[in-house]
Order: sequence, then structure tokens, then C-alpha cells
Amino acid sequence: MREWIVTNGLGGYASLTHCQKNTSKFHGLLVASLRPPTERWVFVSNVYDIVQVDGQSFNLNDMQSEFVFNVFPSFVFNFNNILIKKTIFMPYGKNTTVIKFEVSTKKPISIYHSPVINSRHFYELSNPGSVSFEQNMFEHGVFIRPSNIDKTLKIMLKDSKYNSDGYWRKYYYKKDHERQDSYLDNNFHLGEFCKNISGTGEYFFVMSIEDIIDADLSYMYSREMLRKKTIFEKTEIPYKYEKLVLSTDDFIVKKGKNQSIIAGYHWFGDWGRDTLISLPGTTLVTKRFQDAKNILKCFGGYIRKGLVPNVFSDKDSSASYNTVDSSLWFIDRVFQYLKYTDDTDFLTEMWGELTSIIDNYRGGTDYCIQMDQDYLISHGPGLTWMDVKIGDYYPTPRANKAVEIQALWYNALRIMSNFTNILGKDDDYFDLSNQVKESFNMQYDQLYDVIDKKDQTIRPNQIFLVSLDYSMINQPLQEEIIKNIESKLITPFGLRTLNPEHPDYKGNYIGMHNRDIAYHNGTVWPWLLGPFVHSFIRLKKYEQYWRTYAYEHFLKTMFDAFGDQWDGSIHEIFDGSPPYIPRGCITQAWSVAEILRCLVEDIENIRPPFEKMVLSSKIRA
Repeated sequence: MREWIVTNGLGGYASLTHCQKNTSKFHGLLVASLRPPTERWVFVSNVYDIVQVDGQSFNLNDMQSEFVFNVFPSFVFNFNNILIKKTIFMPYGKNTTVIKFEVSTKKPISIYHSPVINSRHFYELSNPGSVSFEQNMFEHGVFIRPSNIDKTLKIMLKDSKYNSDGYWRKYYYKKDHERQDSYLDNNFHLGEFCKNISGTGEYFFVMSIEDIIDADLSYMYSREMLRKKTIFEKTEIPYKYEKLVLSTDDFIVKKGKNQSIIAGYHWFGDWGRDTLISLPGTTLVTKRFQDAKNILKCFGGYIRKGLVPNVFSDKDSSASYNTVDSSLWFIDRVFQYLKYTDDTDFLTEMWGELTSIIDNYRGGTDYCIQMDQDYLISHGPGLTWMDVKIGDYYPTPRANKAVEIQALWYNALRIMSNFTNILGKDDDYFDLSNQVKESFNMQYDQLYDVIDKKDQTIRPNQIFLVSLDYSMINQPLQEEIIKNIESKLITPFGLRTLNPEHPDYKGNYIGMHNRDIAYHNGTVWPWLLGPFVHSFIRLKKYEQYWRTYAYEHFLKTMFDAFGDQWDGSIHEIFDGSPPYIPRGCITQAWSVAEILRCLVEDIENIRPPFEKMVLSSKIRA
């Protein structure tokens, strides 16, 4: 069942299915972020709307509606000469959800709105009576104080009458049950708001934990519409990409005095790897350069022992550093930022963080990450993006010398060499990069996934030997990798994580196995289409014919499947075998970002304005 989402730039969101149902513990109309962008808390699960006319009652939550997406999700109901359009939005930077109702009726009608509330972390579930709710009415609504948190929920509807009530009701979350997750919850049903309408007009139903709420709700809606439209217009890219551009805005969030990127909705927080892989598509092709700078400064400030954090806990925002690739992506993303801005002052500002990464990888840091005697990077288990662990078992064992880590290591050294030339510093990196390249090519006599283990398992990680700016392999080998991936791994929705002919291949994410076993053993990941399409087109010298070919063969089928009412979201993963059922998060930052980036930079060939200058490493200090 399809789902929709709107967000608030803090990590908070509103999200239900297209049928306005709660099928997951993560669904809700007001899921607030109490420590942006983490500590997400469910305050409002849903609102039930009942229309009374001529003695008849019509429950809008059970009626068939037309789902329409135009910047925000809307539901259109047409019955008994009554037309109702229900639109959901969140004002930017506020833990507030507003439902806009546009009503046209020839008869007097009454609409009753019954909120269903809770007070819990979005990972958890509630029991009846686990929390109590104190209700206090005011002129246009009701204040609700949960007993388990020092927050006040305000629910408001001007020119209405609120009838106080309250009872618990059990909820079954079908999607969570299918995911083998906890799925039985209890929500608290409040009383009802009654709104009488006798003609054509609009009104706003507000749910918020903010102390101050803008009194002019119509202006609030117009302001948020304008903000969204301005985001797209600033990009100056073709209109057909508007939905993807607006979707990237869902992920850029406040984090302290800086910003970050939410990895995916509903349940992910901000992850270092996901943030950095997503950064070009969310902030550079969209010309949000200050946001890009803020995000890089944010993660640069967290670097410890040369490591960028892997993840921040949603419950207390504590950082974990168990990643080998995030720091190398950090160097690359500073490079991509320079291609768009030529901001050498920022490069100077980040120099200490950049050099600390290389120094720690050379000398050795946590998690057994170190440059080995062969100049390649060795690392512990579960540190690459294929990082799933079940107890002490790694379903995708890639410890020691994973292929993409070597590609990122060489790329980072060449970038640092480039940076020293730009800033007029001594180059301590170029000679080392040549040693890495020579050592790698001596060992890479087959298409290995893990170099030292001579693991020839066909996985998509070899694509990074081709897609990064600096590749240490020759063109014939790059072309062999592209052909190998195209024949074994590509699907209409992304790249499989394992060759279907392998005995460990799992074609379905959900099945008679732990879903984490399938996560990187066949499951399709859309974000990998970005580096694949880039590699394919770059090897074809960006010729128009091949750019059109790449779109038609690798991307178009996915967009056709999404349909006209698609909102720009792209799932985290899909099943590896037909019919490629979407799974995981309903929208993932690197899925959206890498698809948008490759459409703009590669399919449209709109290259970064300072790319040639930065690649030439001309001194500009």
C-alpha cells in the first residue's frame, strides 16, 4: 500500500498511507523531532473525519478518494454534491502539522474531526493506560498534556465546538508485522471537533507542540508553498525534475547550529555515509551551497581519530564511529563542493580535518582501520556500507580489504594531492597514490569484491573503481566491470547486491529468512544506479546518443512505474527478483539524491561550473 510523507526540516514528519491508514508504528500526523534531527516522538497518530448531511454520515477515512500530489499530498472526496479537498503540510522548522480543508457544498453540512493521539518514541509501542492525558479546552481548541513528557500538544480548529472524551483502542500494524517487527499498539481517541459549513470555503485543522503558532494559517500555507517553489526555481534545471528536487528538501535538516541529512523516513536518523553520498544530489545540483557547507562543517566537527561518525542514535544523539568509508567520502565531498563553488577558503578551513583522515588511515585508527604494508587499507568487519550484523554473524562478510574502500582510498589521495596544489602546499600524497595504484593492480587480476580474500562474488561494489573522479584501473577493465554489472546486477529499480546465480542470493527481502540476511544478498538498492549511470556515460564520453540510451534503458522504467501522482520519493530498497516489490524506508536520501544527481550531471550533462578548474588543480590560494 502506497504511503505519503511531508517533513518539517527538523526530522519531524507526517505520514500515512494513500488510504489514510496507520499500517506502521512509524506512521502519524504529528511525529515531532525533540532533539533535531533525532528523538522522534509520536503525538498524533491520525484524525478521523466524518461528514453529516441530511441525516447521513460519511466517514472520509473509509471512503475512496483521489490522491493528488502537487507540492503537498491531497485527498479529494466527491459525493452527494459535496466536494472536499484535504491537504496536509508542515510549516518549515516547526513541529506542527496543518490539514487544510477546502469544501464546496450546496447543503449545510457538519464535519466532525476526531484526533487519535499518543505520546511515545516512534520505535516503541503503548499499552492502555501507559500514559495519561490532561485536557484543557480554550476558545479554539484543546491543550493536551501527556504524563510522560514535558510537552503540551495543541489541537485547534477555529469556529468549532470541541466535545471532550477519551478512550484507548488497540491498533494492528500490518506493515510492521510483515517486516517481522513489533506491531500491536494502543492509541488514545480524544473527543471530536464539530465544524458547521453552509457553502464554499476553507479552514485549517492544526496540531502542534510549539509554544507560538502563526495566527494567519492561510499565509502559513502560502509561505510554505512559496518556499518549496523557490527551492526548485533556484536550481534552473528542467521542470520534469521538480518532484525529485522537492523530495531532496525532505532530508535536509537542522542539527545544532549546522545542518545534516536524514538517511531515510521513517526510522533512520542522520548517518555519516548516507549524508555524504547524498550531499551532491541534495545540495549541489540543487544549488543549496550554504547548506552543503553547513553539512560538511557539521560532520567535520565530529571527526575523531580520522573517523567521521557512522550514525547518531535517535534516542540520545550519541555518535558511533564504526565505518571505514565515511571519512573517505568526506574528502570526496569537499572536492565535489569545490567543483560547484571554488570555495578555497572553505578548503583551507577544513584542511586540518582532511589531513587527519589521511594521517590516521596511514598510521592506524579504531576498528582495525589502517594502511597495510601493501599500501591498501585494511579494516575490521561490518564497516563498509554492507554492514549488517546478526549477533556475531555477518551475512555479507567483507572484512580486511573491500574493493570500494581501495577505490575510495586512492581517490582520496589523488584529491589531497590536488588540494595541495590548489593551496600551494607540499604534496605528500601523489607518490603514495601511485604506490596504492601499483599495488592494487598487481593484486586485482580478477574482479574481486574483497581483494586479499580473492573473493570473486559478483556484487556492485566494483562500480566505484569506475565512478570516482580518480580511477586506478585502465579503461578496458572499467568497461568489463560495466558489462559485468549490466548483465548480472541491474534491474529497473537499481542494482542487486548479489548475482542471482550465487547460492546465497535472496530474491525477496521478506520471506522464510531473517530480512537482514537478504539486505545485501540480492536486495536491490536504487542509489547504486547513480554511480552506474555516471560510469556508463563517462566511458561513452557523454555523447548524446548514449545519454539518451542510458535514460531509456536504466531509468525510464522506474519513473513509468511510479506514475503521474508520484511525490518524488524513492524507496530504500526493492526485492531483487520480479515484481521488484518496494521495501524498507518509503523514501531514502541517497536513493533520491543519486538518481537526481545522475539525471542532472550525466543524463542532462549539466556539469559543475568549476569542474575543469578544480581538476586542473590550479593554484588559487
